[in-house]
Amino acid sequence: MKQVISFVDEQEVVRLTQELVRIPSVYRPEQPGGNEERVALFVADYLRNMGLQVYYEEVVPGRPNVIAIYDSGKPGKTLLFEAHTDVVTEGDRDAWSYDPFGAEMFGGRIYGRGACDTKGNLAAAICAVKAIQRSNQPFAGKILLCIPCDEEGMMIGIKDFIRRGWAKNVDAAIICEPEENQLCITQKGAMRAILRTFGKMAHGAMPLTGINPNTRMARAIVGLEELERKEMARLGEHPMLGWPSITPTILQAPVKGEPQINVVPDQCMTTLDIRTVPGQNHDVLHEEMLGILRQLGQEDEKFRATLEIIEERPWTLTAMEEEVVQAVANSYREITGKEPIYNGVPGATDGTFLHQAGIPILTTGAGDRHIPHHADEYVDISQLVESTQLFALSAMHFLTQPVKV
Repeated sequence: MKQVISFVDEQEVVRLTQELVRIPSVYRPEQPGGNEERVALFVADYLRNMGLQVYYEEVVPGRPNVIAIYDSGKPGKTLLFEAHTDVVTEGDRDAWSYDPFGAEMFGGRIYGRGACDTKGNLAAAICAVKAIQRSNQPFAGKILLCIPCDEEGMMIGIKDFIRRGWAKNVDAAIICEPEENQLCITQKGAMRAILRTFGKMAHGAMPLTGINPNTRMARAIVGLEELERKEMARLGEHPMLGWPSITPTILQAPVKGEPQINVVPDQCMTTLDIRTVPGQNHDVLHEEMLGILRQLGQEDEKFRATLEIIEERPWTLTAMEEEVVQAVANSYREITGKEPIYNGVPGATDGTFLHQAGIPILTTGAGDRHIPHHADEYVDISQLVESTQLFALSAMHFLTQPVKV
């Protein structure tokens, strides 16, 4: 079975990564074509030319998912590889030493936006399937490629994939993200919230004729900071994920209208980026945050606030005994001669929702985990080839094991 890795073509992996990076897929709704459509069309054609069953499904106009199936023709399990097509903005191009969408090679690396996160890993997953095809090694079941839009946003692509029923018969998933080929068996959860405090406009020289929402927001933020410290003390530092956090990010007052230095605004708003770890219950945490606001209301009869949860992604934890973890771990040992490093994903991935759908997930892939979203993003070619081998051999291990009954 190990001979499947000899069919991985390094030049093919490099070439496909470069082709993908050279198709910009930053979501810019204000710009015509500022979406994932062009790269999705390219990928769909590429997979059709491989002879796979390909489905092209628009989630919203211009933002499609691509799904492909490599079917052995024999009954068995289904293994999913997932890698998204969207990339974040390149930001200030002057901060780059290389063309952000040039996919230039230098010093054994491919540079460009998405090279690391995660078009290189998308190329690796596709080329892993090609290696299995070329090898003619027998296996049972199916390999399913899920290539969704919008992982960097609200993850509408993977949600649509699940909503349409694609995840129902999936036995396990490998999430192809830049993790230095470490085996990530857990990841942080996320809650995104909007906190608003309400006041009454007044002249800055006579603030007592109004109600200042800013000072009340300050009290709320201090209360949330105390809750964060309480959770950190209760849970400690997770060995793979680090600390839980409650982070105010955007702070704005007034929320509508023009700010002026001598005017007390009528409303203040902050967004909260809340990251959770195993041991935290999102419903309980939400209720504790509401409890802080209720307490502030009891202390100040003029305190009024609302807390709106706009997105929720639960933390995930996959047991090391799961077949997909064992398949990838054994493959890593065979390829490298080393023991795998187990770790956790510090952020959230599309795998969050696949896990929520009842699918065991493991996240791994090529790329320095600290490089995504940076200027001069890159992926090491040697690591990218190793990822391709890892994906191919892991699929063979997983799909040649007996189905559990």
